[in-house]
Amino acid sequence: MKLSSKWLKRYQWMLCVILTALFLAHTAGWMKIPTMQRVENILYDLRLRATMLNAIDDRIVILDIDEKSLAHEGHWPWRRDKLAYLLDMVFDYYGAKLVGFDVVFSEADISGGMDALDKLAKTDLHEDSKFLAAIEKVRPQLSYDDTFAKSLQNRPVVMGYFLSHRQEDESELGLLPTPLASSEGRNFSELLFQAHSYIGNLEQLQSMTQLGGYLNNSNVDEDGVYRRLPMITQYKNQLYSTLSLSLLHKFMGSPEIEFITSDDYGDSRLEAISFSGLNIPVDAAGNLLVPFRGRQGSFPYISATDILNGVADVSALKDKIVIVGTSAAGLLDLRSTPVQNIYAGVEIHANILSSLLDQTVKSRPTYIIAAEAFELILLLILSILIFPRLSVAASAAMFLIFTIIVVALNFYIWSNKNLDTHLATPLLLFTLLYSVQIFFGFFFESRRKKQLGNIFGQYIPSELVEEMSKSDEEFTLKGEHREMTVFFSDVRGFTTISEKMEPQELCDLINDILTPVTHVIHEYKGTIDKYIGDAIMAFWGAPLHQDRHAYQSVKAGLAIVKTLPLINESFKLKNWPEIDLGIGINTGPMVVGNMGSQFRIAYTVMGDTVNLGSRLEGLTKQYGVKMIVSETTKDSAPEFAYRELDRVRVKGKNKPITIYEPIDELTEIKPEQQKILDLVHQALENYRQQLWDKSEALFFQLHDLKPDDKLYKIYLERLEHYRETPPEENWDGAFTHTSK
Repeated sequence: MKLSSKWLKRYQWMLCVILTALFLAHTAGWMKIPTMQRVENILYDLRLRATMLNAIDDRIVILDIDEKSLAHEGHWPWRRDKLAYLLDMVFDYYGAKLVGFDVVFSEADISGGMDALDKLAKTDLHEDSKFLAAIEKVRPQLSYDDTFAKSLQNRPVVMGYFLSHRQEDESELGLLPTPLASSEGRNFSELLFQAHSYIGNLEQLQSMTQLGGYLNNSNVDEDGVYRRLPMITQYKNQLYSTLSLSLLHKFMGSPEIEFITSDDYGDSRLEAISFSGLNIPVDAAGNLLVPFRGRQGSFPYISATDILNGVADVSALKDKIVIVGTSAAGLLDLRSTPVQNIYAGVEIHANILSSLLDQTVKSRPTYIIAAEAFELILLLILSILIFPRLSVAASAAMFLIFTIIVVALNFYIWSNKNLDTHLATPLLLFTLLYSVQIFFGFFFESRRKKQLGNIFGQYIPSELVEEMSKSDEEFTLKGEHREMTVFFSDVRGFTTISEKMEPQELCDLINDILTPVTHVIHEYKGTIDKYIGDAIMAFWGAPLHQDRHAYQSVKAGLAIVKTLPLINESFKLKNWPEIDLGIGINTGPMVVGNMGSQFRIAYTVMGDTVNLGSRLEGLTKQYGVKMIVSETTKDSAPEFAYRELDRVRVKGKNKPITIYEPIDELTEIKPEQQKILDLVHQALENYRQQLWDKSEALFFQLHDLKPDDKLYKIYLERLEHYRETPPEENWDGAFTHTSK
């Protein structure tokens, strides 16, 4: 089954619309295309790395349980009395302002041996009063958890804990801190991540501070990379915050929290968390994009052992926010991030806190989906409207330009507006749409060229077939009315020439005449209708519509006249006779299409306009000129200077027409030529007003300037005739020709 170009174009548009619809569904979250998401993640990481600050923020210090500390202080976990001493040093000696623990203390410290002593006191030595008294005396020194709890008391310390989102896990270990807020009556909480269990700190530790933030990320991407982190999570109708948010809240003095929501999408969605004039933009699930400042080391790291031994610079922690964590590989707190495959988890919290303090958090609000959908639809429209109208090179350049615009706009919005918009989605869609256009365009062009070449190649130049193949115009061989220009040329005295030449030589002569003339017609985008012996019939305006068909035909006629001396020069070398041409051109409505019989048809034109064009070619012999055009052609091609020849009635026509000889383009006319044209015009005006003497004087003047010009002899003879035999009353100045 052969598909028409119309149906193929419909399929092309349908494919573009289907692709756009799939990408819109992906953008809106109705469906996920894994490959696209992977590419999106890759481009997100590249954009993040390209725009990082790469500067150190010394407001936040990471107290690092590193390899050095483990080597000096022993393997982890350390005794809680050592941690108590560490905390005392951080606050009392170094003057830190706030401390957060990226560590969970969910199990009791039994390294002091109190459990064993208590067991003896309850069994074998339960009646030994001295033993019991000694236990109570050493208990404060050996109960390391109590020691650590006392160091936490009344100090700005935020403890870390874990929330589990696995539904099968319902364990509750330790004590949770005071929640950030209640979720009762907050509809947006339904869209938040829901925790099902937790691992908290020992009650005796957590109860001393009541401050805490969860450490784990429930929204790690499919590739295991930390790109976003839920700032709040719901657990049993309470809202709990991540470590970085809890540190910020405490740092700002624990102010009242406001949850900013939007009902633009039919439900109450969380858009931001606000307190003390700070807005923390999050998405509907409470996620925040992790704002990495740079590679690991964007914050000062101080080894814990240096604090324990008091060798660190006091100014390093003075009035700073301290986060206690680990970079040691053996303690398994290393993460994969967009900026580094192995990255200390504690620094992720530091990055978020730093950006929250500076209010430079990147966000992806819900409304950005509408903007992205508009972008995709716009790319679809541009692809359908622009690419099919361009050449391969131009469409490639346009594709590159629009790609650069999309990337530049994305980077601008990211850097200046702190908004995360998808980059891979529009780029992939635009590439696919471009590929579809190129594929169908190549298919259409190849098919169209072949069809047009088969249909019109024998009539018109290959350049015109090329132009037709790129046009949106539908071409047909069916008859239709059009405003066109017809062209006739004929060799003067060809019968006499043919009688003196051998048949083969005559064929060669004809070919040497018609070939350069045809080349000129093709050069000016004319269509060859037919060769009639030594004559050529051509037309402009079909099959391709041409706005300046009259101009092109006159231009071609003038070029043929200029080519004639070159033809005669070559003929002289072959001892062939010199030839002359007559050209007639007319513009007007005519019928064009395939015409003929069931035995033979031709793509041709017909009508009164065509007949008149043929008559004009015949008149060139009468007036001794090489080219005559009608008044309609002159009016349609005003770019040329014309010499008015006559007002005539041709054979078979009662209505007179004015005929002209094209001289050259107006820009090429010399002053002396223009002077002659003005004299001719004035002489003809006097002639038609029957001012014989004035007209005769001017024609004599013109004859003296150009004695060989037949036109002036014609009018001098007419003037002599009309003096003897005046024309009839109401004479319109027209001359009637009775021969073709």
